[in-house]
Amino acid sequence: MSIRNNYNHTVFACYFGYVVQAIVNNFAPLLFLTFRSEFNIPLSQITSLVTINFLFQLFIDVVSAKYVDKIGYRRCIVAAQFFSALGIAGMGILPDLLPNPYIGLLASILLYATGGGLIEVLVSPIVEACPIKNKKAAMSLLHSFYCWGHLFVVLATTAFFALFGIANWRILAFIWAIVPFLNGFYFMRVPITTLTTDEDKMSLKSLFSSKQFLLFMLIMVCSGASEQGMSQWASTFAEAGLNVSKTIGDLAGPSLFAVTMGTSRVIYSKISEKVDLSKYMTCCATLCIVAYAMATFLKSPALSFVGCALCGFSVGVMWPGSFSLASESFPKGGTAMFAILALAGDFGCSFGPTVVGFATSLLGDDIKKGVFAAVIFPVLLIASLMIMKKLQTKTNKLDKCC
Repeated sequence: MSIRNNYNHTVFACYFGYVVQAIVNNFAPLLFLTFRSEFNIPLSQITSLVTINFLFQLFIDVVSAKYVDKIGYRRCIVAAQFFSALGIAGMGILPDLLPNPYIGLLASILLYATGGGLIEVLVSPIVEACPIKNKKAAMSLLHSFYCWGHLFVVLATTAFFALFGIANWRILAFIWAIVPFLNGFYFMRVPITTLTTDEDKMSLKSLFSSKQFLLFMLIMVCSGASEQGMSQWASTFAEAGLNVSKTIGDLAGPSLFAVTMGTSRVIYSKISEKVDLSKYMTCCATLCIVAYAMATFLKSPALSFVGCALCGFSVGVMWPGSFSLASESFPKGGTAMFAILALAGDFGCSFGPTVVGFATSLLGDDIKKGVFAAVIFPVLLIASLMIMKKLQTKTNKLDKCC
């Protein structure tokens, strides 16, 4: 079967799309100290680039909800790959080309943030629209590729610098840019279908007037916050638990978190047909509470680090599972539904670390105690799933009566 008629190729292109997303979000932070020394940019300006990246991706999420369906899936996802390629390669060109290196970095980040935002909004509905079996498994496996991409970016970048020197980082930027560039041509050839037509898709007003959809938004916020509430501090737990330098901790902590989260998603993709997703997510959220408690209250730094890794495993199914449940409940939600849910998830990713940071400050800068404040998010997730179940039961009874 040719590429143009084989939806397996569509799914593979989406897998690579999440690898591109991992490059977009994780390559530049590995170069922050290099940017500071080479371009003489204050660290405060450099670290603001991460915030700008995610805020602009949030902006793209909002815009996508209204315009992606009108422009078309294929045009948007191909544009996302090329925007990402231009931004990643631009990091190796624009800071030297423009009078102010910071403006060059900022322009590059806005380019690849445009691509990253579109990728996040589009790959899930593209996979969901594919006429394939067991979409819950495909969705979970899809999201695992962000984890594997994250791990690969960190390890490959570290290996490149060890072999060729960090002074050659521009060459590596061009190499990473090849991935989205080639994937853009891949997306040009694969078959792509849409979830709904203009006639039968739900409007944003209809979605927001549904109590169930509002609950799904809360579940997505809790999913993102549960993940990033711990993930942001993984290097700190690794440094203390493994008794290693900050450099090694910065690699080991996030890498292990990504591995456990990716493994969780792969495992669910294998057992998805045998388990109830809502119950499985409830069990994972309960495990997340246990993981936060281990990281906070166990006196052994090594066991606290185990709790951090266990948290990565427990949050793995939350994000893709939320998409799958929402797609089942709102089959006519269309791209707008996925865009709004992605926006809610991204908000949670920002809100979780903020809550932890605020709590840490109140508790005398004790990060172990501060992290436990994020336990509220898996608790809320469990409560939301329980309320969702009751609403669905009530709806089913009313349907039978009518």
